[in-house]
Amino acid sequence: MQSTQRYEAFLKAAELGSFTRAAEALNYTQSGVSRMIADLEREWGIRLLARSRAGVQLTAEGERVAEQVRRVCAEQQRLDALVADMNGLQTGLIRIGTLSSMATHWLPTIVREFQRDYPNIDYELLLGDYLEIEQWVLDGRVDCAFLRLPAHAHLQTTFLARDRMLAVLPEGHPLANLERIPLARLAEEPFLLLQKGANDEILQLFRAAGVMPDVRFTTWDDYAIMSMAENGLGVSILPELILRRCPYLIELRELDPPSWRDIGLAVRSRDDIPLAVERFLRYVPAAID
Repeated sequence: MQSTQRYEAFLKAAELGSFTRAAEALNYTQSGVSRMIADLEREWGIRLLARSRAGVQLTAEGERVAEQVRRVCAEQQRLDALVADMNGLQTGLIRIGTLSSMATHWLPTIVREFQRDYPNIDYELLLGDYLEIEQWVLDGRVDCAFLRLPAHAHLQTTFLARDRMLAVLPEGHPLANLERIPLARLAEEPFLLLQKGANDEILQLFRAAGVMPDVRFTTWDDYAIMSMAENGLGVSILPELILRRCPYLIELRELDPPSWRDIGLAVRSRDDIPLAVERFLRYVPAAID
């Protein structure tokens, strides 16, 4: 067990680029994380992480061993899951990658229902953009993920829901008189662009319509877009899911032509996931319906 803890400390420090942040994430002390990684480096005779004032990052040797260390940790989790199954699934860890909208509106219900039957399961939630989440599943960083479909060909996916894309307008905006708003009309207005990482699905909608928006502001934060629209700074397009229980004074309209994103659940392989995750996945469709 001590060896696995050291591996996890190494992977977390590499992921977060900091001994301090890794310690906070794992509930260790900073000195404890530093000592565990130093012990690994001394035992293996290689330098795993390069230290600097900016933080830490993988060395070439660290890059070479990191994937194998992830596999060892994953195997340890599978062993823990097997033992948990023999004891009635009393403990376990579920690591979930997700977009913020699913984390806000779906996961609380799913976890609440699952916890009624399995109260001692722990959760680790990672928020990211489409490409980040796909890579986390491929790398084994998370056990399952909520993401946009179609996803990477090496992932096994299940369709969950179709999420409409809606026009977001300030209250009283002239375009609010329309039931459905053509993309060409939105392109004439100051536009607030939601763009996360390499994700440009909203720009793709405009390209397909043969127009481009007058982008005045770009951000990855959905709620910043809503607040700016409320203050009359522009119009936007957001997924309907994130607009549920919206606290801002804005107007929502369908697009012309209608647009949407398909949302699914992804795993690397359904034949090779921890028992706690396999049980958890059974609760997802009912909670979304």
